[in-house]
Amino acid sequence: MNIKEAKVIVTGATGGIGYEIAGALRRAGAEVVICGRDAGKLKKATDELDVFGIEADVSKQADIIELYRFAIEKMGSVNVLVNNAGIGVFGSLADTSAEDFQKAWEVNVKGLFLAGKEAAKYFIAQKYGNIINIGSTAALRGYANGSAYVASKFAVSGLTECWRAELRPHNVRVMQINPSEVITDFIAKAGMEIKNEDNKLKPEQIAHLAVSMLSMDDVGFIPDASVWATNPW
Repeated sequence: MNIKEAKVIVTGATGGIGYEIAGALRRAGAEVVICGRDAGKLKKATDELDVFGIEADVSKQADIIELYRFAIEKMGSVNVLVNNAGIGVFGSLADTSAEDFQKAWEVNVKGLFLAGKEAAKYFIAQKYGNIINIGSTAALRGYANGSAYVASKFAVSGLTECWRAELRPHNVRVMQINPSEVITDFIAKAGMEIKNEDNKLKPEQIAHLAVSMLSMDDVGFIPDASVWATNPW
């Protein structure tokens, strides 16, 4: 697509990967609406990126409906959804509480589903649209202490495949990006230690890929792409 014609919603974009994707798209000429749950961070991000912003919790359907209403009011229409909002929950199987498991699913799966469901209504009606779901390399392979997070990201891959099959006849491209470890505050919030930071991926690399995937001529699309650091050790 022509990025200058893109009218984009990026969820969970007050920092990290979402912030960089929103910024890269805006610099390329797109109109962008972002959302987040923290009013202060949202105001800072919208000012810095020159984008529109609205407070929204992606796990709440009413907030998602209002997000799209706001986006259409500001941009006239929507033709791109970047489903980025997500949280990390890690721990051994024995120590992972039902509440923590549910928390990961509320944001990473239900939130992604609600945003995609609303996008589908508009994209089917206008016979055009683009969805990028931000997955993870944890959507490809499990590992110790990853039950809640990995399960939620495997679900993202399943949703992406279902949506692709369902929406492709309506001229809607459904894509997925699977980053490996990326240096953002996501890592600190999840209680993990950052090692060899200089050799790890930064949000800018994921943003580069998102813009590239959208920039491909609409006759084709990249179903999914994984991004790994070259030498993270």
